[in-house]
Amino acid sequence: QVQLVESGGGLVQAGASLRLSCAANGSSFSNYAMAWFRQAPGKAREFVAAIDWSGGSSRYADSVKGRFTMSRGNDKNTVYLQMNRLKPEDTAVHYCAAMAQTKSYYDNYARRGAYDSWGQGTQVTVSS
Repeated sequence: QVQLVESGGGLVQAGASLRLSCAANGSSFSNYAMAWFRQAPGKAREFVAAIDWSGGSSRYADSVKGRFTMSRGNDKNTVYLQMNRLKPEDTAVHYCAAMAQTKSYYDNYARRGAYDSWGQGTQVTVSS
């Protein structure tokens, strides 16, 4: 399994931008589809965005579509989540996750249970 470490969270005002990063160890990073999930206090962990192994396909939750962009740099074993026009409802711990290539990306990209590895999370707080 790949090990993941997130960074880039913080406290910002509504309307600001943040870029989260997720660094992966291991030499097989390009064999994993990657995703971001988030969990607000008292709520279930929810899907935010995903990207396939090549970076050619990305998917987003309706709540972030048009504001967030996920990308990956396989040469740097890193994925990114660029978050623009942040809202107070984006406040949550944001987690990076990796899904092995043996699973269908298009069938599973939004399913928490499909992901094999998780990072420890990074807090994003948006004040109004």
